Amino acid sequence: MNARHLEVFRAIMRHNSLTAAAEALHVSQPAVSKMLRHFETVIGYKLFERIGGRLVATPEAHLLFRDADRIFREIEVLKIYSNRIRDKQLSLLRVAASAPPTFALLPAATWRFRRRNPGARLVLQTLPAEEVTERILIGDIDLGLTMTILPEPQIRNEVVGAADIVALVLPESPLARLKMVTPADLVDQTLISYGTNTPAGQMLARVFRDQGSVYDPQIEISLSIAAAPLVSAGLGVALVDGLVPWAKLGNLKVLPFQPRSTLDIVLVTSTTLPQSRFGREFARDIQAAIHDLGRGKASQTMTTS
Repeated sequence: MNARHLEVFRAIMRHNSLTAAAEALHVSQPAVSKMLRHFETVIGYKLFERIGGRLVATPEAHLLFRDADRIFREIEVLKIYSNRIRDKQLSLLRVAASAPPTFALLPAATWRFRRRNPGARLVLQTLPAEEVTERILIGDIDLGLTMTILPEPQIRNEVVGAADIVALVLPESPLARLKMVTPADLVDQTLISYGTNTPAGQMLARVFRDQGSVYDPQIEISLSIAAAPLVSAGLGVALVDGLVPWAKLGNLKVLPFQPRSTLDIVLVTSTTLPQSRFGREFARDIQAAIHDLGRGKASQTMTTS
């Protein structure tokens, strides 16, 4: 028994005629008759009898038809569903990002993606980088976006951009008059930044050491976004990534940090699971958002200089 057998049988049952079934299937009547005889041979019993010149279904045919009709209705639904996927009317894409890309990149990338795929369903989550790794390894998300390379053999890391470290200060702070902030400028300041057990903190510790200073954040943060209310409350000066749109998060002055120090922007996917078409599209939208963000910052620098 195969799907074609069931398709022919169902057509005959629905139309009560070999001729009408052949027309519905767009084949010849002899072809339908041949398929029916073969089907009856395979299953070992008759499905139709000729009585008074009419084709009459046997009791066994009526029993079989219930499930055959249900199966083909489900196939028709599956065809519609498949066509909607093909035509980009239905899909699910699960994306997880750490906080800075969530604020700075996901809105623009999502806008681009949704403009082309209005029927797609997106699940966006903001998670620490370590949890992004775990979710990708178990197949719970399709695409990750972090500020650090994740050292897992089953994780693919693609560096797609970089974010400069910047200093956040209050406008009334003496540091606000500087054009840039260096490790030497922070000697007598309460420093708010990443812990030395994080990749960002370790990178800054090396920069400070090379400049003859000690990197010693008195207030450690795990998420850069937490620095905004702390600086606004007058608790210190923050060294954080410049990806977050800090100017929108309070009365803060954003200054370049020198020597220039950057954090990678990393697209994260699984090396063991295939990437969907929508995953590949969204990855390109993220790269476009990074490009537009960099162009906007360059334009802003030229305007203020």
